[in-house]
Amino acid sequence: MKELAKLLGWNHTGNILTRYEIVEELENGIKVKLPSGQHAYVFSLHLPSNPYQPYQLLSIQPKWHKHKDFPFIKTEIEAIAAAKEARGREITRLLRQIPTLPEKEAPVFVVGDFNEPSHLDWTEEAAQSGRHPMKVKYPNSQAMAKAGFTDAYRKLYPDEMKNPGFTWSPMYKTDDPRTHHDRIDFVYYKGKGVKLNWVKVVGENKENADFVISPYPSDHRAVVAAFTLPIQPKSVGQSTAK
Repeated sequence: MKELAKLLGWNHTGNILTRYEIVEELENGIKVKLPSGQHAYVFSLHLPSNPYQPYQLLSIQPKWHKHKDFPFIKTEIEAIAAAKEARGREITRLLRQIPTLPEKEAPVFVVGDFNEPSHLDWTEEAAQSGRHPMKVKYPNSQAMAKAGFTDAYRKLYPDEMKNPGFTWSPMYKTDDPRTHHDRIDFVYYKGKGVKLNWVKVVGENKENADFVISPYPSDHRAVVAAFTLPIQPKSVGQSTAK
């Protein structure tokens, strides 16, 4: 990360790279100063992968995964409980932290590998089509929505059947029985006046991604989004940002 930041001429801390000035380092995140002078907050998460509920529900036990330490499950209730146990503490801690930020209407972005699907994808329609084994109202995506965050990909592509947006995983073919393709990497956002311009998937080929990189360097596809942020009103002694 340090070498990449140096190559780009950007700032970095932890697993976050930014071209903007880092004003403050926070737990799992940063406060940055934008060219307009206003501030924004960015949090980057990498939540626990084990146990992984789609594998538990589908009785998948990959050799490289520690899933063998956990039981297979059969119901939505079990999946929700297991997801809360695996990742609920991290999400709860984050969502308790964000309301304490001093700038209540500032843009806030939460991004990263959640290692958990979304309730917006594991729908009844998806289950009936055979894409997923059943409907599951996954708790972390619901917690983010309840806290006022918008899922950028589903904002622009609300039809989960037409636009699955799979990020897990370019390592496997579509019909590989050793895995289950899913969307587990997210860009969430909130804040007064924040406008989502576009969101794209970065991956290994045109079939699975909007932006293609070859050879592709990761076991996850990436999600990239562009936003327009509101300019703060001009105050006494402050020039208009351009």
